[in-house]
Amino acid sequence: MSGITHRRGASGRSGRALLAVVAAVALEALLLLGVVVLYAVELLGAGAVDAAGATATAALAGAAGLGLGACARGLLAGRRWARAPVLTWQLLQAAVAVPLLAGPWWWAGAGLLVLAVVAGVGLFAPSVVAATTAPQPPPVL
Repeated sequence: MSGITHRRGASGRSGRALLAVVAAVALEALLLLGVVVLYAVELLGAGAVDAAGATATAALAGAAGLGLGACARGLLAGRRWARAPVLTWQLLQAAVAVPLLAGPWWWAGAGLLVLAVVAGVGLFAPSVVAATTAPQPPPVL
């Protein structure tokens, strides 16, 4: 954390806000990659009813997990580009979480909604916006 706060010239509190957003997004990425593992186990154990559908779902979850992981890394590095896909994902995740609250999977919906709110609202914290819009050196080609 000290590397982030020192590099950005921000207070410790702003570093914590950015780390909270990054942690939420990284956890979402890990959960999606966990879904890939679950689907792989189902496919290898011949428990999947629709192998093609399970494979496609696993591939999509893997792509989303890797993408969110890249976004978490981008946020940690202070990259502005990472904010838009993270916000888009939080809105989609909240749209999935809310209906889950009314059924037997309410606990999953609650967890997804908490992560979406933490990351989505955290993106708008002034310290996070400042950390991800600071002047940066041009990329090395």
